[in-house]
Amino acid sequence: MSIGWMVVIPLGLVTLAFVWVKVEQKSSYNPSEPPTVLYYVPFIGSMIEFGINPVKFIRKNQKIHGNFFTFLMFGRRMTVCVDIDGNDFVFNAKHSCVTAEDAYNPFTKPIFGEGVVYDVPNSVLMEQKRMIKSGLSADNFRAYVPIFIQEVNQYVDKHWSKDEGTVDLLQSISEMTIMTASHTLMGPEIRSKLYEGVADLYHTLDSCFTPIRFLFEWLPLPSYYSSGKAHDELDRIFSSVITERRKHNGEKHMDMLDALMESRYKSGMALSDKHIGNVLIALLMAGQHSSAATTTWAMLNLAANPEVANEARAENEAKFGRKLGAKSFPEPSYEDVKDFVVLDNVVRETLRIRAPLIELMRKVIKPVAIPNTSYVIPAGNYIMAMPIISSTDEKYYKAAEDWVPSRWNTAEKEDDMDKATTDYGFGATTTSARSPTLPFGAGRHRCIGEQFSYIQIKTILYVLLSRFDFSLDPKRGMPERNYQSMVVFPEGPVLCRYKRRTS
Repeated sequence: MSIGWMVVIPLGLVTLAFVWVKVEQKSSYNPSEPPTVLYYVPFIGSMIEFGINPVKFIRKNQKIHGNFFTFLMFGRRMTVCVDIDGNDFVFNAKHSCVTAEDAYNPFTKPIFGEGVVYDVPNSVLMEQKRMIKSGLSADNFRAYVPIFIQEVNQYVDKHWSKDEGTVDLLQSISEMTIMTASHTLMGPEIRSKLYEGVADLYHTLDSCFTPIRFLFEWLPLPSYYSSGKAHDELDRIFSSVITERRKHNGEKHMDMLDALMESRYKSGMALSDKHIGNVLIALLMAGQHSSAATTTWAMLNLAANPEVANEARAENEAKFGRKLGAKSFPEPSYEDVKDFVVLDNVVRETLRIRAPLIELMRKVIKPVAIPNTSYVIPAGNYIMAMPIISSTDEKYYKAAEDWVPSRWNTAEKEDDMDKATTDYGFGATTTSARSPTLPFGAGRHRCIGEQFSYIQIKTILYVLLSRFDFSLDPKRGMPERNYQSMVVFPEGPVLCRYKRRTS
């Protein structure tokens, strides 16, 4: 084949593809639907640009198309809904028209297991959330805080034994969060097995918690098969622990496992042992990622802003009436941790600019109209909320991209923005999603682990700030965001310097 034909044929194919896309876009144009972002590659659509930097992609197209627009992503039509109107529309759309179950079940069922979360009707999910909430009571939190402190102390004593050094903060925080979460949620029996294979099984499941699983759940990837085996082995471990606990009915454990074993559906039926294990896997998978990401970002910002770290220490020293040092610091109660104002602001501000989940989706099963517009989204589309867009918008926050925890001293807290509540079956929750900052979502799918996350993260921060001073690694500085995973972590390795405090 001549060089000329080697050039002409590919150019011709590219031209045909481009013409096909233009014809397809023109024929599919419907003025009653949100505008579609221009794309040049069939089927793939805008996925590559979106995947590289979704926040940049959404902001660019928001300026062009407004707060509601659609883009193609590997054959799926994703209708983006941003700003407070978009947030409210997605989180409070009628369940008869828009569901989270249809959006997430193909992705989560192989990881969480059958019969829980998105693999059940919404009414059953609401009952399961009520059961989970029973393990997140104030009494449970009072038992959890000493465990958090114990686990963090044991970890740094073992892994940060030098007076100063450099650590991969993301790796360290991830290990701390899985230890604290597994101990309080799954119980001491599972925590004791963490280094006897449970952690490896968890990481095998974790390897499938990626965007590719959402897009191509049907691919015969080796990781899919290995995750199934890991899930079966975790089922066996949980079953043996539950069996042992049932033999000692009189013993009370203040953990999520006990709460789930004692819970009942409205019909009076108990969760099966398999479903208890699956709920615990789902809780650990969902909570560990977001807590690890938030705690890591918070520590990085505290390292970059030592005056805020010192402000947190000063507040706590005034509270306890004594200095905080590496070998001597008061162990706070649950009530103490709740009252850590500076650390509360640190977590809020971190969630505002570095929310771990930036995309939340639903699938449209019946055409649904967008209020106050002429648009109707057809069945088959997905709708996507991205509260990170409004939470970093200058319209709502001055110097919106800057990390300024003190802004929450005077700012109206999200929980106070709307007093209207609805009980979807797991307890009253805020109805309105017309808030620029929604790190835990809103409506029937609002995360019920919010309080647990705040207590867990603030306790970890308290112990670390009491024992060490931190500074960013001078060679790497503040890392960029990694958009290649479902949860937005810092780009690794996340190096940070620590120095043991003497007083």
